[in-house]
Amino acid sequence: MELSERKQKILAAVVEQYIKTGEPVGSKVLLDSLDMSVSSATIRNEMSDLVMLGYLDQPHTSAGRVPTHLGYRYYVDNLMKNGELNEETRRLIDAGVETSAGDPERLLEHAGEVLAYLTKCAAVMTTPAGESARIKRVELVPISSRTVMIVLLTSNGILRSKLCRMDMGITTSMCETFYNIADAALIGVPVRNITPAYLQSLAATLGMETLSMFPLLSTVADLSQSAIQSQVMLEGQSNLLHHREYEGRAYELLEFLSREDPLEQLIGQSRSDFEIRIGKENIFPQLENSSLILAKYSIGEDGGGSIGIIGPTRIDYPRLIPSLKYISGLISETMQKALED
Repeated sequence: MELSERKQKILAAVVEQYIKTGEPVGSKVLLDSLDMSVSSATIRNEMSDLVMLGYLDQPHTSAGRVPTHLGYRYYVDNLMKNGELNEETRRLIDAGVETSAGDPERLLEHAGEVLAYLTKCAAVMTTPAGESARIKRVELVPISSRTVMIVLLTSNGILRSKLCRMDMGITTSMCETFYNIADAALIGVPVRNITPAYLQSLAATLGMETLSMFPLLSTVADLSQSAIQSQVMLEGQSNLLHHREYEGRAYELLEFLSREDPLEQLIGQSRSDFEIRIGKENIFPQLENSSLILAKYSIGEDGGGSIGIIGPTRIDYPRLIPSLKYISGLISETMQKALED
C-alpha cells in the first residue's frame, strides 16, 4: 500500500528514532524531530493509522510505537532508491581493501573486517564460485629434492596450493615436461573438467612420462576440485554479543553461524544482486530477530560471490545499504583489475 507523504515521513522518523534508541517512540519526540507544521494530536492520529495498517506496533497502551516487520520493509525499500554513502565511510572502505588487491580471499577478509567494524554486526562473505572458471596458470615451486608446491590460479581469481611429494627426484627436465603438458592440456580448461577421467585420458598420451607426471597432475585435479567450491567466511561474530536484542540468545546465534551448511543455504537462496531479508523473511528460526543484507560481486563472466552482514532488525539501514552496495562494487572492480594485471 502506498502511504501519504506525511505518513511516510512519520514512519521513517519512528524507524530512525527506534534504531537510535531502542525505545518506543512517542508523538512528542516526533514533533520535536519532524519539520512539519502539525499538532501532536495529528501525529498521534497518523501513528494510530500506521498501527492499524500494520507498519507500527504499540507494545503497551500508554507506550510509544515501534516498527513492525512491515514498517521496516517499507522503510528499507525506500532507502534502496535513495541511499547515499558518506565520504568518511567511503575512505574507510577504500583503505581497508586496497592493501590486498592481489589475493581474492585476503581481499574478502579485509572487506569483512571493515564491514564488521563499520556495522558492529557479523560480516559474511563467500569466495567466488568456480563452476564456470578456467585454469589461468599453474606453477611448480620446488620445496626439496622430492617435494614441490603446486599453485593453481583460476580465471575468477581463486588461488589454491598444495604440496606434492614424489617417489623420485625432481629434475629440471621433469618441470619442463610438466609445463609443456600444462600449456597444452590444462591452461584454459574449465576447472570442472579436470576430473579423474580427464586425467586418465591425458595420461594415456604421455607414454614414458606417465609415471613421473601422474602425481603432479593428480594434485592439479585436487586443486581444481577445491577451486570449484565456494567457501563461506565470517568476521565480527563477537559483535553480536553486544546487541541487547540478542540477550539470552546470542550464543545460540553464534553456534548457528559457526555451521557452514546453513549459511551456504541462506546465501544460496539469493537470486538478486542486492537483497535484504528482515526477521522472519529468513528461513531459519535462529534469524527471526535478525536482518540479513546481502550484495553480490562479480568477476567478468566467471561468476563471483556474495558479501553481507547479519545483525538485529534494529540496525542502521541508511548507512549500511549504501556501504554494502559500494563495497561489493569495489570488490568486483579490484578483483577484475588484479586478474587483468
